[in-house]
Amino acid sequence: MSPWALAVLAVALAIDAFSVAAATAPSCSRRWGPLRLAGAFGLFQALMPVLGALASAHLLKYVKDYDHWVAFGLLEIIGIKMLLDALWLNRRGGGEEDGGAPAAARGDPSWGWSLLGLSIATSIDAFGAGVAIQVQTAGSTRGAGLATCAAAIGLTCAVLTYLGARLGHAAERWFGAKAEIAGGLVLMALGVKMLFTV
Repeated sequence: MSPWALAVLAVALAIDAFSVAAATAPSCSRRWGPLRLAGAFGLFQALMPVLGALASAHLLKYVKDYDHWVAFGLLEIIGIKMLLDALWLNRRGGGEEDGGAPAAARGDPSWGWSLLGLSIATSIDAFGAGVAIQVQTAGSTRGAGLATCAAAIGLTCAVLTYLGARLGHAAERWFGAKAEIAGGLVLMALGVKMLFTV
C-alpha cells in the first residue's frame, strides 16, 4: 500500500472516532478523558486491521452481515446513557468537577465498559480494512506492510480522537450542559448511520 493510500485510509477510518470523541467529551474527565479515549481508540483501531488480516475473507463473510448492528447497538446504548446522565445531573443542579467523584461513578464514557464499547464500535470498520490490506499486500514487496499500516492507522486515530475530545470540551465550555445532551444525540445518530453504510 502506498503512503498516500495509507494516509487516506487512516484518516477515513478515524473520522468516526473523531466524531464520537467530540460527542462524548462533555461527559468525560477534562484532564484524563481525552487521553483515555485517544489511547483506547488508537489501540483498537490498530488491532482491528491485524485481526481482519488474520481472519481474512473467510471469517469476514460471516461477520459482515451483522457487524453494523453491533456498532449500532453499542452507540445507541451509550448515547442513551449519556442523555439520561445529562438530564439527571441537570435536574440535580449540575455535575461534579474532576476533583469530585471518580470518573466511573460519574458515568464517564472514557472509563470501564463504556470505553470498551465505544472502542469496539469505532473500530469495526477497521476489521474489514485489514482484510483489504492483507489482500493488497500479499506477495507484494512494494509499499507498506500490515504492521506499518496498523501502526499508522492506530496513531492517526489516536491523534484525531484527542483533537475531537478537546473540541468537545471546548463546546462544553461554550454551551454548558447542552453539549452533553447534544453528544448523546450525536452518538445515537452515528449509530443509525452505521446501519446505512453497509
